[in-house]
Amino acid sequence: MDDVIEPPWMDLWRVCVPGLPSRCFGTKAFRHALIVSLLALLWLVPGQPARAEQLRDIATFAGVRDNALVGYGLVVGLDGSGDQTMQAPFTGQSLTNMLSQLGITVPPGTNMQLRNVAGVMVTADLPPFSRPGQRLDVVVSSIGNARSLRGGTLLMTPLKGADGDIYALAQGNLLVGGAGAESGGSSVQINQQAGGRISGGAIVEREVPLQLGGDSGRLELQLKDADFGTAERVVSTINLAFGGQVASALDSRVIQLRGPLAANDRVQFMAKVESLRIEPMEAPAKVVINSRTGSVVLNGAVTLRRAAVAHGNLSIVIDTQFQVSQPAPFSEGETVVVPDSLISVDQQEGSLQVVEGADLMAVVNALNALGATPADLMSILEALKAAGSLRAELEIL
Repeated sequence: MDDVIEPPWMDLWRVCVPGLPSRCFGTKAFRHALIVSLLALLWLVPGQPARAEQLRDIATFAGVRDNALVGYGLVVGLDGSGDQTMQAPFTGQSLTNMLSQLGITVPPGTNMQLRNVAGVMVTADLPPFSRPGQRLDVVVSSIGNARSLRGGTLLMTPLKGADGDIYALAQGNLLVGGAGAESGGSSVQINQQAGGRISGGAIVEREVPLQLGGDSGRLELQLKDADFGTAERVVSTINLAFGGQVASALDSRVIQLRGPLAANDRVQFMAKVESLRIEPMEAPAKVVINSRTGSVVLNGAVTLRRAAVAHGNLSIVIDTQFQVSQPAPFSEGETVVVPDSLISVDQQEGSLQVVEGADLMAVVNALNALGATPADLMSILEALKAAGSLRAELEIL
């Protein structure tokens, strides 16, 4: 065996790995023992759950986005459940204009009592890279007083973008999930009948111009949640994966990439970037309160510093009873009603309780120990925030 100079920590290594032959540092036996020991060490350490996410889940490329389309149209073929033209005159005007384009002239002043036609708004989303001839799903919603669109057919409706240009044409039979019936003054209804959907009901007529990278090959990656730490991790991961200075952060949201000039190479580059796994920074502590529904949501970073809270409900009850004052006979007096109100104030006892929590479960247990209703819990959280005990951002919806 070749003589190899041993480092000072070899004696410790021999203690940790019994049976290791002496003077074997740098040999195959030593490397094999080192690998076995490292694997055993990793096996003994409990595994932590992976928090890394694909980059496509936390960021998008600039320009790769949907575009909203909207249009006005007519639905025909309704079973007497359409708009009442006297209350929705735009439906009659639209039908007159459409008939004139088809060579049919309606005499001026004609009052068309139509019950099978309804004016509707048609909406759709134009996905990125859509080409003429592709089909889109559309949503049809009544804007008049039509009782139901069930069984109706949407006539050809141009769908326009924000620039006013037509990008798609919609037409087809509606699928309405609701149903209803009425008779003798009684009615029953299931779900919504004033709106429907047409699967593949629109045909793309024009594409949205989009040139990724331009002539210089520069691409922009936009984080869905702005964070300087996450942006720095994304830049480091991308540069490490491609072995060069490919990415650079412009701010906490936008990351500039130096991509290939060829279209096929650019697609492969973008696909590899999206598949990279990133561990985003921990979200800041936040408490979200929905005052309409009484919902309270806390994320995992919320903590509570030591504080004392006293909670007790205050209720005021006003009970009014009406009494009749009857005049004596032949006194020519009038009978009057005299209200008699009794007001009572009831306040529950509330003792000071200490609340404190270094993690989410401790915070939840401390707040549950107060026994407060959701409405009271909102006020308590606001007071804790004002007192500096709640270490979180408070957002009220």
